Amino acid sequence: MRTALVCGAGGFIGSHLVKRLKSEGLWVRGVDLKYPEFSPSVADDFVIGDLRDPYFVRSVIDRRFDEVYQLAADMGGAGYVFTGEHDADIMHNSALINLNVLEACYKRNIKRIFYSSSACMYPAYNQMDPQNPKTAEHTAYPADPDSEYGWEKLFSERLYLAFHRNYGLEVRIARYHNIFGPEGTWVGGREKAPAALSRKVAIAKLKGLPYIEVWGDGEQTRSFLYIDECIEGSLRLMRSDFTGPVNIGSEEMVTINQLAQLIMQIAGVKLEIRHVTGPIGVRGRTSDNTLIYEKLKWKPSAPLYAGLEITYHWIESQVKAAIEAGKL
Repeated sequence: MRTALVCGAGGFIGSHLVKRLKSEGLWVRGVDLKYPEFSPSVADDFVIGDLRDPYFVRSVIDRRFDEVYQLAADMGGAGYVFTGEHDADIMHNSALINLNVLEACYKRNIKRIFYSSSACMYPAYNQMDPQNPKTAEHTAYPADPDSEYGWEKLFSERLYLAFHRNYGLEVRIARYHNIFGPEGTWVGGREKAPAALSRKVAIAKLKGLPYIEVWGDGEQTRSFLYIDECIEGSLRLMRSDFTGPVNIGSEEMVTINQLAQLIMQIAGVKLEIRHVTGPIGVRGRTSDNTLIYEKLKWKPSAPLYAGLEITYHWIESQVKAAIEAGKL
């Protein structure tokens, strides 16, 4: 039986990845500081612990795995990444995790390891025009990420590539672009735009409020990729002969105002959008899928609306339960 290790298996993407790997018949060990929040993990073995601790990492990487997926990171949405209040934790925690996991994999002679980088590592100077951002993989340098989160991702990409060159590890590096879907963080400050706006619309709908708030002018652009397509692209990359880095994201770019309108359409409500001061990151970002199609003959195809429908209705159910429990 093929075996896999998923680091960050208690998180949103990691928990979905474990389900997919199990559906394919792999034996899966999950590792995280916490269990998945919204449904039990289906991993064969789930170990709670801190991947910043090299002794713990060596204890869970105690054998050769056919596939290792390193998704664990200190991360969140704009409200967490762009305030500047968490920069030291973001850089320190994520860098330690990657250093520890790579070292342990090398010493166990594990060959195939997947690393989830982020579109946040692209230069801010190429993302000033909301209608024409540049995120082709070759545009990463000269480097100028807009956050310490992006700088850490860029460092870790180079770390994985160095282990590939010097020690022969078959690394695979994906640059994720705004992954969303059900069973993801939707409240508390670490949630991303689709979840945050779904929560705001659901609260307004259920409480009869006339408006929602959007950070900035709402004309900043992004693309958002549904979780199932993220998992599919990740597995295709992992099992290919292409190292990367490569974008895994949607090319369907929308403004944040348009995203809010789509969610209102799904919810069946019309609300005023009030623009307020808040962290917004770069003005424009979308995925450039030229390289992934060239190398893997695949790129995401599902429309944003389809994923938003599933995600909104799941978040609305969470909001309803929280309101009934007096938590919102």
